[in-house]
Amino acid sequence: MSSQKFVAGLILGAAAGAAVALFLQTDKGKEILSNIKDAAGDVGNNLKTTVQDFDEELNALIKKGKQFVEDLESRIKDTSSTV
Repeated sequence: MSSQKFVAGLILGAAAGAAVALFLQTDKGKEILSNIKDAAGDVGNNLKTTVQDFDEELNALIKKGKQFVEDLESRIKDTSSTV
Protein backbone atom coordinates (compact mmCIF):
# COMPACT_ATOMS: atom_id res chain seq x y z
CA MET A 1 0.00 0.00 0.00
CA SER A 2 2.83 2.43 0.78
CA SER A 3 4.43 1.88 -2.65
CA GLN A 4 1.11 2.86 -4.25
CA LYS A 5 1.09 6.07 -2.23
CA PHE A 6 4.68 6.74 -3.25
CA VAL A 7 3.92 6.26 -6.94
CA ALA A 8 0.78 8.39 -6.66
CA GLY A 9 2.79 11.13 -4.94
CA LEU A 10 5.49 10.88 -7.58
CA ILE A 11 2.96 11.23 -10.39
CA LEU A 12 1.20 14.10 -8.65
CA GLY A 13 4.51 15.88 -8.05
CA ALA A 14 5.55 15.45 -11.68
CA ALA A 15 2.19 16.76 -12.87
CA ALA A 16 2.43 19.78 -10.56
CA GLY A 17 5.98 20.48 -11.76
CA ALA A 18 4.91 20.28 -15.38
CA ALA A 19 1.96 22.60 -14.73
CA VAL A 20 4.22 25.16 -13.04
CA ALA A 21 6.75 24.93 -15.88
CA LEU A 22 4.03 25.49 -18.47
CA PHE A 23 2.57 28.38 -16.48
CA LEU A 24 5.95 30.08 -16.18
CA GLN A 25 6.30 29.99 -19.97
CA THR A 26 3.20 32.16 -20.42
CA ASP A 27 3.36 35.96 -20.38
CA LYS A 28 1.46 36.08 -17.09
CA GLY A 29 3.84 33.53 -15.57
CA LYS A 30 6.86 35.50 -16.74
CA GLU A 31 5.33 38.67 -15.26
CA ILE A 32 4.72 36.96 -11.93
CA LEU A 33 8.26 35.55 -11.91
CA SER A 34 9.63 39.03 -12.68
CA ASN A 35 7.57 40.48 -9.82
CA ILE A 36 8.90 37.84 -7.46
CA LYS A 37 12.49 38.59 -8.52
CA ASP A 38 11.91 42.33 -8.01
CA ALA A 39 10.38 41.74 -4.58
CA ALA A 40 13.28 39.49 -3.59
CA GLY A 41 15.72 42.18 -4.72
CA ASP A 42 13.87 44.79 -2.67
CA VAL A 43 13.96 42.55 0.39
CA GLY A 44 17.67 41.99 -0.11
CA ASN A 45 18.33 45.73 -0.41
CA ASN A 46 16.21 46.48 2.65
CA LEU A 47 18.04 43.83 4.64
CA LYS A 48 21.41 45.21 3.54
CA THR A 49 20.37 48.72 4.60
CA THR A 50 19.07 47.46 7.93
CA VAL A 51 22.30 45.57 8.63
CA GLN A 52 24.39 48.63 7.71
CA ASP A 53 22.27 50.84 10.00
CA PHE A 54 22.62 48.32 12.82
CA ASP A 55 26.39 48.17 12.28
CA GLU A 56 26.65 51.97 12.43
CA GLU A 57 24.56 52.15 15.60
CA LEU A 58 26.57 49.35 17.20
CA ASN A 59 29.86 51.06 16.37
CA ALA A 60 28.57 54.34 17.80
CA LEU A 61 27.50 52.54 20.97
CA ILE A 62 30.90 50.85 21.30
CA LYS A 63 32.65 54.19 20.81
CA LYS A 64 30.43 55.74 23.47
CA GLY A 65 31.17 52.84 25.83
CA LYS A 66 34.92 53.19 25.30
CA GLN A 67 34.71 56.92 25.99
CA PHE A 68 32.74 56.21 29.18
CA VAL A 69 35.40 53.76 30.37
CA GLU A 70 38.19 56.21 29.57
CA ASP A 71 36.39 58.97 31.49
CA LEU A 72 35.82 56.63 34.41
CA GLU A 73 39.49 55.62 34.44
CA SER A 74 40.50 59.27 34.39
CA ARG A 75 38.21 60.06 37.34
CA ILE A 76 39.60 57.10 39.27
CA LYS A 77 43.17 58.24 38.64
CA ASP A 78 42.29 61.79 39.70
CA THR A 79 40.60 60.53 42.85
CA SER A 80 43.43 58.17 43.80
CA SER A 81 46.09 60.85 43.25
CA THR A 82 44.33 63.23 45.64
CA VAL A 83 43.99 60.61 48.39
